[in-house]
Amino acid sequence: MPLQSIPRDDRYLISEMACKSYDTPKSTSSLLQAALSKAWSQHAAGKGGRIKVRELFSGEFLKENYQGQDQALLFSADEILDEDVASEEELREKYTLIYNTFQDARTRASVNTALYLSGVNELDAYVATSMRTRDDFRRMASLCDKVFGDQRLKELNLRFFDPTLSAANGHEDKGLIECLMVKCAKILIYTAGDKESFGKDSEASMALSLGKPVVFYCDVNPEKAAFYRDVHPLCRLIQFETGVAIGAIITNDLDQVVELIRRLFHNEMQYELEQHPDRSGYLRLRESLTGSIVRLHTNDQLLSETFWNHYNKQPATRNVSDHF
Repeated sequence: MPLQSIPRDDRYLISEMACKSYDTPKSTSSLLQAALSKAWSQHAAGKGGRIKVRELFSGEFLKENYQGQDQALLFSADEILDEDVASEEELREKYTLIYNTFQDARTRASVNTALYLSGVNELDAYVATSMRTRDDFRRMASLCDKVFGDQRLKELNLRFFDPTLSAANGHEDKGLIECLMVKCAKILIYTAGDKESFGKDSEASMALSLGKPVVFYCDVNPEKAAFYRDVHPLCRLIQFETGVAIGAIITNDLDQVVELIRRLFHNEMQYELEQHPDRSGYLRLRESLTGSIVRLHTNDQLLSETFWNHYNKQPATRNVSDHF
């Protein structure tokens, strides 16, 4: 698809935090512009003089005046935080430059979202992540380029969703768009990062519950891969339609991520069927490259009978009047 390019250093500006900081729906100045102006006024009323933008936002200023919005403002002003300014006019000029960059990045990202939606039924892969810093956007852009630009995948011409290139008209629309993309994509790539996130966890859960292959890439903390693979009980969810247990494929090796995608789309996945050493009749299906359990069969009779009694029961026929 002819996606609009956005420089990696500018992609953080399409985030929801940046949009809330730069948007001007009902006023002549954005939240960030107003905060910068107020910070300069306080500085000028005090010692005044040349100062870094970061220092204008230091101390208790943001917490006292923009509680709950302080991190978003710092995030959105990242490009100019280390710039020196000697006057409010100079500060305004620096803000205008980054505001214009925001507008351009936002426009391009909106065009990209329309393109993604136009081809959503042919979406091959969805990348689920959480990006809280400018470096997060840089790393995710690099990861998408490395994975989907790999020679092993080029011949497949995969259509994948790059989260650093898309923006929506508000967080509510963004949620609807992402749910639709997860529903349509054939596989989901989950990037663990260094912190948990409700958003990406929800997306991975949706994909597993739909019976889709989900690859967890634990790039920052290799120990997290072992935790997800061997300890966390909800890295295996139930495909709601069938009741089959679906497990995530977990790795901390980017090369394995590429190889897993190649195998999935070439129908060349390899598995090992094993019986639990201490529980007769307890079966696991392991993905051979990572050792991840992707299917299982319990020997707990009560659990099994209760489970399948629920899935196999036929709903009773009811009249409309029965509901009143």
